[in-house]
Amino acid sequence: MSGPGISVVICVYTEDRWEDILAAVASVRAQSHPARETLLVVDHNRPLLDRLTREYKEHEEVRVLANAGPRGLSAGRNTGIAVSHGEVIAFLDDDAVAERDWLRHFAAQYADPRVMAVGGRTEPVWASGRRPAWFPEEFDWVVGCTYRGLPGGVVRVRNVLGGNASFRRTAFDAAGGFATGIGRDGDKRPLGCEETELCIRLTRAVPDALLLIDDRAVIHHRVPELREHFAYFRTRVYAEGLSKALVARSVGAAKGLESERRYTTRVLPAGVARGLRDAVLARPGGAGRAGAIVAGVLTAAGGYALGTVRARRNGTTFTAEPIDGGGARG
Repeated sequence: MSGPGISVVICVYTEDRWEDILAAVASVRAQSHPARETLLVVDHNRPLLDRLTREYKEHEEVRVLANAGPRGLSAGRNTGIAVSHGEVIAFLDDDAVAERDWLRHFAAQYADPRVMAVGGRTEPVWASGRRPAWFPEEFDWVVGCTYRGLPGGVVRVRNVLGGNASFRRTAFDAAGGFATGIGRDGDKRPLGCEETELCIRLTRAVPDALLLIDDRAVIHHRVPELREHFAYFRTRVYAEGLSKALVARSVGAAKGLESERRYTTRVLPAGVARGLRDAVLARPGGAGRAGAIVAGVLTAAGGYALGTVRARRNGTTFTAEPIDGGGARG
């Protein structure tokens, strides 16, 4: 096998996704560029930890371990990083499956020593079998997927998207791990942006670092029926506004909202125009998509405003954990 050894970290938290977890692991084991190891990090759920341990006890390349930090996705990822052995650590959502060449495309980009992170393209798999007519592609990030407005091919980006991403191990040496207090935490409001904050920290620590998206590195992400409804859309968009306020507090609004300015001033107006055009042409969902974009912008702005006020009033802080474990040094 040529290219770097890659450890894959899959953070899991509920037995409700049992079949999804098995499918995710199977897709990693079938990679054309074999993973060095697959790490299943269980987030404070002992029955799930025990069940997965029994499931994979005969598979040396799959390791099951408990989140060693506080409840939440960031601490789970940090746990995986700390015990991993690969030169590169990749992250896959627990309800996604990777195409066969996913890791091969990641590995190829790390031939350039300046590359510190590589993300891929995430396609939605809708529970209903098709995209809801009202759901705008510009907001596919709401369901953890690649959204309209991101350029295709291999492109330099400010940040990768956490459910389909990889980092060179030395990135965590330079910038520390994922910050706790930003991203998802069990059943609480669906916050995000932990990978955005990390990537901005990384480029500050390593100014010549390259962060890329290679849209050939594809995963397919299951979107449950609950998330196909406008109520979830609104909740997730509002939570993103709250999260962006925390990121801006950490790294400054100039960098924390750099990509969002282009998105809101160019990508979203174009989406509204397409929706209105489709409505005029009597195409299904056009008016709904235009309305959802406008509602999404206003809701996210409201979350950001409230999050900014709360952060200032409460002195909200969060911690970027140093990564200290056996890992490649063990």
